[in-house]
Amino acid sequence: MGLSIADGVAFWDHAPEGARGPPLLLVHGAGGTHLHWPEALRGLPGRRVLAVDLPGHGQAPPPGERTIAGYVRALLGLLDALDIPRAVVAGHSMGGAIALSLSLEAPDRVAGLFLVGTGARLRVSPAILEASGDPARSAEVAETMASSSFGPAASPDLRVAHARGVAAQPAGILHGDFTACDAFDAMQRLDRVRAPAFVVVGSEDRFTPPRYSAFLRERLPGEGMLVVPGAGHMVASEAPVEVTGAAVAFLEGLAP
Repeated sequence: MGLSIADGVAFWDHAPEGARGPPLLLVHGAGGTHLHWPEALRGLPGRRVLAVDLPGHGQAPPPGERTIAGYVRALLGLLDALDIPRAVVAGHSMGGAIALSLSLEAPDRVAGLFLVGTGARLRVSPAILEASGDPARSAEVAETMASSSFGPAASPDLRVAHARGVAAQPAGILHGDFTACDAFDAMQRLDRVRAPAFVVVGSEDRFTPPRYSAFLRERLPGEGMLVVPGAGHMVASEAPVEVTGAAVAFLEGLAP
């Protein structure tokens, strides 16, 4: 499962022999990489999994995007390049906005939605948006994100690794992501989503609190919502076993 690049997207293709069901596409959040998804989820037995670094992030070549629609186009290009007609799309935070938008723009390409720590609208604090646009303040923004992204019991190592990962992104990437998030609003379009959805959130999520997930759960097709006690915005990093288990159950419950 080595690195490949298609349509500006870096991806790791876990394709076990005899894989069943539509592939699982893992889409990270703002300033993130594929490593924000649990290792067990990236290597599920019996299921093809594509874990991506969005354009400009991690191992993907620049530039990044400044709109959710731009990231949707890149992922559709990836699916086309790999001749994948339909996928289950898992999205964390900004990745959830991308997943929702993909299901609205190309409903026939989405077999299911696994939405983690996200919302139908993702407003960004004006102060954080401004700070993210100043390269001299990149370390400050990374520290702010790390300090606010985890539950109170999260290990210091998780916080440090998160801050380092965000700070390591190329200049302008985080600001572009926050700009895309701030403009995203699908609240009045959720009734057009056809794909069944499962929703996950940490009880202590300060960026996309549980009420955001409850709003999605009430308005999207499908059943199921997991609230992980004590976890923050980076719930997949804090509770990888719980999140992976929920994803497996969701995938197994989808119609063939």
